[in-house]
Amino acid sequence: MAENDQIDGNKNPETTKVLIMIIASMVIMFIVFAGVNYVIMENLISQKISSIQTTNEELGEDEGDSDEIQKGIIVDLGDFILNLCDENAKKYLKVNVAIEVSKKDTDFPKEDPNAKSGGHGHGEAAAPAADPLAAIQAEMNQYKPAIRDAVITNLSSKTSTELATAAGKELAKEQIVNDINAILGGEREVLRVSFGQFIIQ
Repeated sequence: MAENDQIDGNKNPETTKVLIMIIASMVIMFIVFAGVNYVIMENLISQKISSIQTTNEELGEDEGDSDEIQKGIIVDLGDFILNLCDENAKKYLKVNVAIEVSKKDTDFPKEDPNAKSGGHGHGEAAAPAADPLAAIQAEMNQYKPAIRDAVITNLSSKTSTELATAAGKELAKEQIVNDINAILGGEREVLRVSFGQFIIQ
């Protein structure tokens, strides 16, 4: 009995040493793992931040380009008074519609610096340049009846409930843009549609 106690007493310090060694090695492995993980995550985060900054810079440049492209010429289509598609009660819509169409490179020709000199020194005044906006309005006038018809067809197919919401108005604008772009056939592009006065009665 005494021998068994002595043997158990000898094993306890060895077992304790083994446990301490295992725990110490696990702690060391955990520290090494945490350190490696920290370094890897730090590198990944810095790479992500730099890529996000690069993307934001590119987007900023793209937005700047798109802002220049998106500025168009406003064409007022006038007022519309039309019946809506409500079944129970007759509802009317009074709306003012304007469209913004894209510019062409030829719309605003750059002035020739030699043309400002006034000729050959004989006091001749330079001929006034044609108004590009008037030319664009004249060009769009040939499409106006078809464009107005597309607007009337689109809006009169809506109910007052549909047009009472902001989402309903935006949907109608998108559909009008698509309809008018089909009419223009690529000559110009409608960038946006604006509703001025918008009254449902």
